[in-house]
Amino acid sequence: MATTLFFLLFFTPFLYSAAAPNHNAPQDLVRSSCINASYPSLCLRTLSSYSGPTGTPRDLAQAAVKVGLARALKASTYLKTSLTGKSERERAALSDCVEQMAESVDELSKTLSELKHLRGETFEFQMSNARTWVSAALTYEDTCIDGFEGVDRKVKGDVKKKITNVAMVTSNALYLIRRLDESGGLNR
Repeated sequence: MATTLFFLLFFTPFLYSAAAPNHNAPQDLVRSSCINASYPSLCLRTLSSYSGPTGTPRDLAQAAVKVGLARALKASTYLKTSLTGKSERERAALSDCVEQMAESVDELSKTLSELKHLRGETFEFQMSNARTWVSAALTYEDTCIDGFEGVDRKVKGDVKKKITNVAMVTSNALYLIRRLDESGGLNR
């Protein structure tokens, strides 16, 4: 009787935990995927709080692109509202940056669409497109910042802070797309 009681008390929790579903699996995937990202803490923070699916590398890549897209749109709105009351040089830099961010949004939108429609027979081609488009989005974001040389330090600092954040999440998205490509996983 004592042996049976010992067995039940000691081993039942282990048996239950082995049979129970792992509800932390998506968070474990986020953690293990973000550890080597360009900006690991930002990756972990943005994807851990993401409300959509994050259970597969494909989900994570899509989530990262969605986060980048949302932040690019938010930065673009900020830039558009910042155009008034500035010097001619500042307005020109802001206007150019708005155009660059519109291009970045377009590239990220194409990427998201591609990731949503991955197919086995065209997977490599689609992943190449996704990498190219996200890389282009990063280039547009960097070009936006570069256009603020010779502009008021406060204006440049405000824009740089916003666009750098967009570039960081976009860089993490590129990393997660590369991870997805390396996994070869349509359904993973």
